Amino acid sequence: MKTLKRRRQENKTDYGKRVNVLKSGIPRVVFRKTNKYVIAEYTTSKAAQDKIELGTTSKVLLMHGWPKELSGSLKSTPAVYLTGFLFGKEILAKKLQIPIIDIGMTRNIHKNKVFAFLKGLKDSGLNVKCEEQYYPDENRIKGKHLKEDFSKTFEEIKLKIQKIK
Repeated sequence: MKTLKRRRQENKTDYGKRVNVLKSGIPRVVFRKTNKYVIAEYTTSKAAQDKIELGTTSKVLLMHGWPKELSGSLKSTPAVYLTGFLFGKEILAKKLQIPIIDIGMTRNIHKNKVFAFLKGLKDSGLNVKCEEQYYPDENRIKGKHLKEDFSKTFEEIKLKIQKIK
């Protein structure tokens, strides 16, 4: 019987995927969800050693107009989209190479937060290859599904991000 590596047992690393991504030699955007936030990192690899060139979390949205009383919702669909949008603008501003997406062990379920992040990257101007049918609905991205309609605040934050970068 084959013994699994520790990180695979802990459901943290899929070594098959990782080897294929490293062989490509293309930089990647690493997307991770925690219990409170979303983390995005632009990573390059040389000899299987990862180097983070650029990184951000959804906490940065607080500086761009995200309401303080909603700081517990920094992993919601609108927050994930805006984080992707902001991160895409940062990648374009630094004129970095177009990356591939690394979602790690996150399940690839259509219309979830991963695809909201990808839509944010695509809307920022990055060339992300993903079919339109996999993205969440526009109403969900803007926060119209929440208890209080978040779409007005969402648009204000998005405009601030567009002006900065």
